[in-house]
Order: sequence, then structure tokens, then C-alpha cells
Amino acid sequence: MGELNFAQLWSPIRLTIELAFITTILLLIFGTPIAWWLARSKARWKEAVATVVAMPLVLPPTVLGFYLLLLLGPNGPGGWIAGLYGARTLAFTFTGLVIGSVIYSMPFVVQPIRNAFEAFGDRPLEVAATLRASPWDAFWSVAVPLARPGFLTGAILGFAHTIGEFGVILMIGGNIPGQTKVLSVAIYDFVETQHWTEAHILAGGMVVFSFAVILATMMLGRRYGQQGR
Repeated sequence: MGELNFAQLWSPIRLTIELAFITTILLLIFGTPIAWWLARSKARWKEAVATVVAMPLVLPPTVLGFYLLLLLGPNGPGGWIAGLYGARTLAFTFTGLVIGSVIYSMPFVVQPIRNAFEAFGDRPLEVAATLRASPWDAFWSVAVPLARPGFLTGAILGFAHTIGEFGVILMIGGNIPGQTKVLSVAIYDFVETQHWTEAHILAGGMVVFSFAVILATMMLGRRYGQQGR
């Protein structure tokens, strides 16, 4: 078992936090217009789009990870993109982890924001239009502030879900220390090699983190629910 190595513990923690932070920022950037369109569009096929966005909720991580591996691998689009800067593949890279995490965590960010956009209805935007606000101004000055609970919930859930990813990450990232070895993979690796102390430390930290996330989400829902009465 050997002596406790804090460097082995800190490396996956740092990498996981970095991955979750980047993923959450990207999800808020790309997920917001998707949520807005799903909330406001009258298109008949919008629920088909919503279904595609929500599929990671029910797809086994290994299935999603398998197809992402094909897409990001040397024979897929990811290989072509990687070739533009002299690499061979996006699989088993940190960039590949970010792409996979954005896709896998998408419903956890899009759905709360969509629900928040739908909750306030058309009236606030109609009032903004009568005050000669452009659609762009109305979005930023009216819709976004009113949907703040959805943004907060989506950011928390997206960040937390990325922290806890395992199946997809293992499929497309493997177990490369300092590059793709995130917390969940590190715990699995420590258990496999019978490093129980390290596994206990990381797993216990994840339990505390999960409790804090659920508590924060519930408190946010209660707070904004009371304000809406």
C-alpha cells in the first residue's frame, strides 16, 4: 500500500475542478440559446430537439462514450480536427474530456434554464416591447434576470454532474495521470490497486460534495419558490 502520496490525490482533484469549471462555462454559453429557443419556439419539432438534448439522462454512459470515442477518434471528425494542429485524435485528451462532458451534462443545464424561461411567460417581454426595448435588450434586461434561479440551478447541477462523471470519461479519456485521470477514475484506480486510504479520502470528499450540492439546490428552490408567492 505504501505511504500516502498527496500529489496522487491533488492531481485528479485539480484536473476534475478544471474540467467541471470549463464544462459549466461552455454549457451556460451554448445551453442558454438552446434553452431560450426551446422555451419560446412554436416549431413542431422542438420537442424532438429537446429529446436529443435530454438523451444523456437515459443513455448508458458506455453507449454514449462508445459513440463519442468513434467521433473523437482518428477516423472520426475529431481526428480531422486534431490533424489541423498536428495531433492524431481528440480521444484520450483533455479537450476530448471537455467535449464529452459538455454533451453528457447538457440536459442538467438546459432543462432548468428552459423551465425558468417558460415560468415567467410572455407578459414581461410584451411590456418590454411596449417600452421600445429591442428583443436583444429585453432578453438581457428582462428574461435573464427573471430566469436567474434556473441559471443558478443549471450551473450547480452541471458542475456537480461533471465532477461525478465516470463511464463516459473512462471510455473517451482513459486513465492518463495529469491529463485524463479525474476524480471518479482515480477512485476506481485506487480501489483496483487496493490503496484504500486514498480511495476513502476521495470517496468521502465526493459524499460531502454531493450532500452540499443537493442541499444548495434545495435551498435555492425553496428561496426562489417563497419569493415567487
